Amino acid sequence: MSLASGFFVALGCALSLLVIYGHWELSRSIGPRPIPPPRRLKYPSLTVIRPVRGLDPGCHENTLALLDQHYPGALQTLFVFDSELDPAWPVVKEAVRQAEGIHDAQVLISGAPPATRTGKLNAMIYGLGFARGELVAFSDSDTRPAPDLVRLLVEELLVDPEAGDTFAPVVMNGEARTAGDAGQALLLNGWYGTSAARAAAPTGSLPFIMGELVVFTRRALDAIGGLRVAEGQLVDDMYLGACVTLAGLKNVMVPWKLRVIGGAISFREFVKVFRRWLIFSQSGLPLSFVGVSWLRGLTSALALVGTVAALALAPWTALFPLAAAGLLVWSDLRLQERFSGQPLPRRHLWIAAVLPFIGLGLMVSSKINRQVEWRGRSYPLGAGARLAVEKARGRIDTSRFAPR
Repeated sequence: MSLASGFFVALGCALSLLVIYGHWELSRSIGPRPIPPPRRLKYPSLTVIRPVRGLDPGCHENTLALLDQHYPGALQTLFVFDSELDPAWPVVKEAVRQAEGIHDAQVLISGAPPATRTGKLNAMIYGLGFARGELVAFSDSDTRPAPDLVRLLVEELLVDPEAGDTFAPVVMNGEARTAGDAGQALLLNGWYGTSAARAAAPTGSLPFIMGELVVFTRRALDAIGGLRVAEGQLVDDMYLGACVTLAGLKNVMVPWKLRVIGGAISFREFVKVFRRWLIFSQSGLPLSFVGVSWLRGLTSALALVGTVAALALAPWTALFPLAAAGLLVWSDLRLQERFSGQPLPRRHLWIAAVLPFIGLGLMVSSKINRQVEWRGRSYPLGAGARLAVEKARGRIDTSRFAPR
């Protein structure tokens, strides 16, 4: 065997072993957990605030799911819009009207956000001014929580005196009707969800939060100086979680998932979503979280380069790096299926093979074009994932956090 042949055989075997080990590590962190019955005699009052902008797929059902939470304590639900002209306004307004006398729900108008805030953060701040609950939760409008999820979040929050908040990992498990749906499912389930589960596995906590559904103690919000601490941030929820950690409290991820409802998006629309998520990842996420995806992307690139080089120098040895690339595609598909409980249709399996290379191209483009389109608004960005406005805060001011 020539030196070149030996190199490509060794490279393929090493990459294959790396993929197998990584798959095992990720897979063992994402097992299902049964839903327990209520575990407390008394539950604190809770306010859930849902910012809404635009008509999400399944808006009516998403609204009903939030209103129909089986929470044993007093529950107040607030829906916050920029304007009555929003297309989701009549849908949510009608659902709240139907729930009148059954649920304590209200629809609010916050107005357009200032330049230093995202629309979501502005709605959160406005809604907080009407919140009566001892605990405060925030919920994204494209999610559909299971009936017991809010209760489970509160129970996990109260069982740990050091917890400042609890949040649910998100999952997309509807039918992938388009290639865009399949790409989004692979990102959210196979990459994002499994990486978060692995990063949280040792302690159950993370140094950031996923803000699709999160419950805060008032103590945690006071400790970080309130929601306005995230002025100037594009990824305000992750930033708030970082502030909670610096304040000496924990962000606890529960093992029960929150369903995100997607539409039948085109592949082009998915690429825009992918680009936005890559920019979000530049907001200071820990290596234990983003490192997994980067390593798998690097493995995919090395396998491709090794395959091409082997074909030119020692053709039969190309089978070894090619096998590593195939294993990685299989791993992504299997992790997505295990996390979501639903496999991708066969016609969309090719997405798993091209996803790392699309990500590489989008990462380069995000360094050149610092503009993000999100929920009908355009946000110019400065360093990291911060809004490029003159008065935007750039870094976490640690002097505001009292030592614990």
